[in-house]
Amino acid sequence: MKELVPLNQHVILDLNEDLNPSTTASGIIIPDTVKEKPQWAKVIAVGNVENAEISINDMVVFKKFSGTEVEFEGKKYLLIPYADLLAKVVETEEI
Repeated sequence: MKELVPLNQHVILDLNEDLNPSTTASGIIIPDTVKEKPQWAKVIAVGNVENAEISINDMVVFKKFSGTEVEFEGKKYLLIPYADLLAKVVETEEI
């Protein structure tokens, strides 16, 4: 079995989940060719990062034109430097 393991201070993000809606609120279908590249994804693996503020399965926001997209065993991933992560999505209680 093969798996991707990030080196140094890199993170692997899963780009396979379609986090952007495929239709508008009025029902117009948005084709894949005009969809914007997502800026958030799920963390799959974390490299050698001291005091990492993220862990596997966290949802994170990253810089728009950062990282390197790779396809591994039929799935798309983004290898991104830890420093290019901007935020972690956390659940909070409504007030």
